[in-house]
Formats: sequence, structure tokens, C-alpha cells
Amino acid sequence: MKTITSRGIALHVQTDGPESGPVVMFANSLGTDLRVWDLMLPYLPDGLRTVRFDKRGHGLSDCPEAPYDIAELVDDAEAVIDAHDLKDIVFVGLSIGGLIGQGLAARRPELLRGLVLMDTAAKIGSPEMWQERIDGLRAGGIESMAEAILDRWFAPEMRNDAARLAPWRNMLTRTPLEGYIGCCSAIAGADFTESTSGLTMPVMAMAGSEDGSTTPDMVKATADLCNGAFHVIPNTGHLPCVEAPEQAGALISDFLKEVGHV
Repeated sequence: MKTITSRGIALHVQTDGPESGPVVMFANSLGTDLRVWDLMLPYLPDGLRTVRFDKRGHGLSDCPEAPYDIAELVDDAEAVIDAHDLKDIVFVGLSIGGLIGQGLAARRPELLRGLVLMDTAAKIGSPEMWQERIDGLRAGGIESMAEAILDRWFAPEMRNDAARLAPWRNMLTRTPLEGYIGCCSAIAGADFTESTSGLTMPVMAMAGSEDGSTTPDMVKATADLCNGAFHVIPNTGHLPCVEAPEQAGALISDFLKEVGHV
């Protein structure tokens, strides 16, 4: 088990594959940890060096007191990169992970060969919407909102399969409340519309057709900002890497080939 430190915060990091392999770095969504990528990784090309980490407040990383700022989360990703001396990275960001990726691409574009935006947007919701959610979380905890969140995460077929849904519900509800709220605050204050519109690196975006958190229209609008490719994965919600790992993995694999990363 590996950890690195970012501004006094211990972050859990997992690296796999040869150190000399092309680097693909992953940032996960709100209410999940780095295991959200487990099902998809086998569908990526052999020989990659994959780097995953738990955001602050999630998984096995430290959970400082809320609120967090999106710049702090970008700092954390940057700290993982610098600690491992990573270069020429294809960064794959899911939901808030996509915001982190956009922030990193704007701050240190020289580090990235390409950017994959999965079920995310340059701006997600409004500060008022996120404050309402934070207030509800403070009052009733994550458990009180779990069903509504899972409805946005997954398409009906997945939601109706109790055994398949159970571990994801557990991952969500066992996320530290302070970490979840902290990242809600970070999303509330994030708006990368201007900087993402100025990106010149290759970008590929994808969205689950049934995503209730970042709709396909939102994801496409973000891809259009930077002339990125856009794909819809049918019959999936907010986490295509969970519901449709083979299709999501194939899209990322094609993108890696297009940018000369495999």
C-alpha cells in the first residue's frame, strides 16, 4: 500500500504495470474510491502504467475537515504526479475527477498527452444546488440521499439487480460524510468553462445515456468547448466504467491509439 503527502494530507495511491509503460492516470467520482476502475482496467491495452488515487476524504486517503476547494484537489493530483515523476500522461477523470483533470490540463498542460472526460462537465450544477445538498447531508447523512444518488448513478437494469448494486451502495454510504461534503463544496465552486475552451491537447468525452448527474448534453457541451470527440454509451448511468466496462475501456483504448500512447 502506497501513500504520498500533499500539503500535509496523506493520499492513498495505487500504481500497476511497468514503470517504463505509457502512463494513464485516473481520478474517480464523488462517493467512490479508486476501486471504481477495477472492472474496466482489464479492457485496456497491455503494458500501461496505470496510476490511481483516492481523493482526499475518500477511500484510504486522509479526510480533512470540509470545505475543500477544487484547486486543492488539483494540487493533490499534481502531488501524485510529482511524487512518481510522471510525464506524458493520459488523464482519465470521472465526474469530479473530470473537473480535476480539466484543472490539471489548464495548470500544467505540458504533463498531459491527452484528456478523457467521463460523465463530467466544465461546470456541474450551481452553488445553490450544491448548498442544498450539503444542508441535506448535514441533516441526514449520506444514507438519507443514497437512493436518489444511486438512481442518478445507474440505469434501471443495474438498480434492479440487488446483488450487483450492493457493493456500490456500500461504497457510497461508507464514504466519510466530511469528505463527501468537502468534495461537494469543491464542485460547487468549480467552473472551467473558460480554461477548457482554450485547451489544445486531444480530448475525448463519453457519457452514459441514462446519466442523471451529468447528462449527455452537458458532457457534449464540454467536449464541444475544446473540439473533443464525444461518445454516448447506451443503457448506462453516471459510472460507465462500472456498468459498461468493456465499452468504456474500448473507447479509452481507441483514444490511446489515436494519441500514440500505445
